[in-house]
Amino acid sequence: MTTVFDIPAELLIRKVAKELKEKPEIQAPSWAEFVKTGVHKQMPPENTDWWHLRAAAVLRRVYVDGPVGVERIRTVYGGAQNRGSRPSRFRKGSGSIARKIFQQLEAAGLLEKAAGGRTVSPAGRSFLDRTAYSLKSEVETTVPGIEKY
Repeated sequence: MTTVFDIPAELLIRKVAKELKEKPEIQAPSWAEFVKTGVHKQMPPENTDWWHLRAAAVLRRVYVDGPVGVERIRTVYGGAQNRGSRPSRFRKGSGSIARKIFQQLEAAGLLEKAAGGRTVSPAGRSFLDRTAYSLKSEVETTVPGIEKY
Protein backbone atom coordinates (compact mmCIF):
# COMPACT_ATOMS: atom_id res chain seq x y z
CA MET A 1 0.00 0.00 0.00
CA THR A 2 1.44 3.33 -1.05
CA THR A 3 1.28 6.07 1.58
CA VAL A 4 2.39 9.67 1.95
CA PHE A 5 5.77 8.48 3.25
CA ASP A 6 6.60 6.79 -0.08
CA ILE A 7 6.31 9.92 -2.26
CA PRO A 8 8.59 12.99 -2.22
CA ALA A 9 6.88 15.84 -0.37
CA GLU A 10 7.19 18.40 -3.17
CA LEU A 11 5.42 16.22 -5.73
CA LEU A 12 2.70 15.18 -3.31
CA ILE A 13 1.99 18.72 -2.12
CA ARG A 14 1.63 20.04 -5.68
CA LYS A 15 -0.78 17.24 -6.63
CA VAL A 16 -2.83 17.62 -3.44
CA ALA A 17 -3.00 21.40 -3.97
CA LYS A 18 -4.47 20.86 -7.45
CA GLU A 19 -7.11 18.56 -6.01
CA LEU A 20 -7.88 20.92 -3.12
CA LYS A 21 -8.60 23.69 -5.65
CA GLU A 22 -11.61 21.67 -6.77
CA LYS A 23 -13.08 21.54 -3.26
CA PRO A 24 -15.46 24.45 -2.61
CA GLU A 25 -14.58 24.56 1.12
CA ILE A 26 -10.92 25.41 0.43
CA GLN A 27 -10.93 28.99 -0.83
CA ALA A 28 -8.48 31.80 -0.15
CA PRO A 29 -10.03 34.67 1.84
CA SER A 30 -10.31 38.07 0.22
CA TRP A 31 -7.34 39.36 2.25
CA ALA A 32 -5.02 36.52 1.12
CA GLU A 33 -3.54 38.39 -1.83
CA PHE A 34 -2.32 41.27 0.37
CA VAL A 35 -1.17 39.52 3.55
CA LYS A 36 2.34 38.48 4.52
CA THR A 37 2.71 34.93 5.80
CA GLY A 38 4.54 36.06 8.93
CA VAL A 39 6.27 39.01 10.57
CA HIS A 40 9.60 37.71 9.32
CA LYS A 41 8.55 38.22 5.69
CA GLN A 42 8.94 41.52 3.88
CA MET A 43 6.46 40.93 1.02
CA PRO A 44 3.35 38.81 0.41
CA PRO A 45 3.73 35.59 -1.62
CA GLU A 46 4.10 36.07 -5.37
CA ASN A 47 2.41 32.77 -6.27
CA THR A 48 -1.31 33.28 -6.77
CA ASP A 49 -2.05 29.69 -5.64
CA TRP A 50 -0.12 29.94 -2.39
CA TRP A 51 -3.21 29.35 -0.25
CA HIS A 52 -3.88 25.92 -1.77
CA LEU A 53 -0.19 24.98 -1.61
CA ARG A 54 -0.10 25.93 2.08
CA ALA A 55 -3.30 23.98 2.77
CA ALA A 56 -1.83 20.90 1.07
CA ALA A 57 1.43 21.26 3.00
CA VAL A 58 -0.45 21.65 6.29
CA LEU A 59 -2.56 18.58 5.53
CA ARG A 60 0.59 16.55 4.83
CA ARG A 61 2.25 17.89 8.01
CA VAL A 62 -0.72 16.86 10.14
CA TYR A 63 -0.67 13.41 8.51
CA VAL A 64 3.04 12.95 9.26
CA ASP A 65 3.28 14.54 12.72
CA GLY A 66 0.03 13.40 14.29
CA PRO A 67 -1.98 15.76 16.47
CA VAL A 68 -0.80 19.24 15.48
CA GLY A 69 -2.06 22.59 16.74
CA VAL A 70 -1.85 26.11 15.43
CA GLU A 71 1.27 26.95 17.44
CA ARG A 72 3.26 24.06 15.97
CA ILE A 73 2.23 25.03 12.44
CA ARG A 74 3.23 28.63 13.20
CA THR A 75 6.67 27.36 14.23
CA VAL A 76 7.02 25.23 11.09
CA TYR A 77 6.25 28.19 8.83
CA GLY A 78 8.32 30.72 10.77
CA GLY A 79 11.75 32.04 9.84
CA ALA A 80 14.49 34.52 10.54
CA GLN A 81 13.46 38.15 10.78
CA ASN A 82 15.95 40.63 9.33
CA ARG A 83 16.59 43.24 12.02
CA GLY A 84 19.03 45.43 10.13
CA SER A 85 22.49 45.58 11.70
CA ARG A 86 21.34 43.48 14.65
CA PRO A 87 21.45 39.68 14.39
CA SER A 88 18.39 37.99 12.90
CA ARG A 89 15.94 36.28 15.25
CA PHE A 90 13.43 33.51 14.68
CA ARG A 91 9.81 34.58 14.44
CA LYS A 92 6.74 32.38 14.08
CA GLY A 93 4.50 32.43 11.02
CA SER A 94 0.97 33.79 10.86
CA GLY A 95 -1.51 32.19 13.25
CA SER A 96 -4.53 33.50 11.36
CA ILE A 97 -3.49 31.71 8.17
CA ALA A 98 -2.92 28.44 10.03
CA ARG A 99 -6.24 28.74 11.88
CA LYS A 100 -8.26 29.48 8.73
CA ILE A 101 -6.63 26.60 6.85
CA PHE A 102 -7.38 24.23 9.74
CA GLN A 103 -11.02 25.40 9.75
CA GLN A 104 -11.35 24.95 5.99
CA LEU A 105 -9.78 21.48 6.05
CA GLU A 106 -12.15 20.53 8.87
CA ALA A 107 -15.14 21.81 6.88
CA ALA A 108 -13.97 19.70 3.93
CA GLY A 109 -13.90 16.64 6.19
CA LEU A 110 -10.14 16.07 5.89
CA LEU A 111 -9.20 17.00 9.48
CA GLU A 112 -10.86 16.49 12.83
CA LYS A 113 -10.23 17.88 16.30
CA ALA A 114 -8.42 15.67 18.79
CA ALA A 115 -6.63 16.02 22.09
CA GLY A 116 -3.55 18.16 21.47
CA GLY A 117 -4.63 19.66 18.16
CA ARG A 118 -6.02 18.26 14.95
CA THR A 119 -5.53 14.91 13.27
CA VAL A 120 -6.28 13.61 9.80
CA SER A 121 -9.75 12.11 9.53
CA PRO A 122 -10.24 8.71 7.87
CA ALA A 123 -11.53 10.52 4.77
CA GLY A 124 -8.42 12.74 4.77
CA ARG A 125 -6.11 9.76 5.19
CA SER A 126 -7.84 8.01 2.29
CA PHE A 127 -7.62 11.18 0.16
CA LEU A 128 -3.86 11.55 0.76
CA ASP A 129 -3.13 7.85 0.26
CA ARG A 130 -5.11 7.77 -3.00
CA THR A 131 -3.20 10.82 -4.22
CA ALA A 132 0.12 9.20 -3.25
CA TYR A 133 -0.88 6.01 -5.08
CA SER A 134 -1.73 7.97 -8.22
CA LEU A 135 1.73 9.56 -8.13
CA LYS A 136 3.57 6.28 -7.54
CA SER A 137 4.04 5.32 -11.20
CA GLU A 138 5.09 8.87 -12.09
CA VAL A 139 7.68 8.92 -9.30
CA GLU A 140 9.14 5.56 -10.29
CA THR A 141 9.87 6.76 -13.81
CA THR A 142 11.10 10.28 -13.02
CA VAL A 143 12.88 10.16 -9.66
CA PRO A 144 16.17 8.23 -9.70
CA GLY A 145 16.94 6.05 -6.70
CA ILE A 146 13.34 5.08 -5.95
CA GLU A 147 13.02 1.35 -6.39
CA LYS A 148 9.93 -0.40 -7.65
CA TYR A 149 7.98 -2.37 -5.10
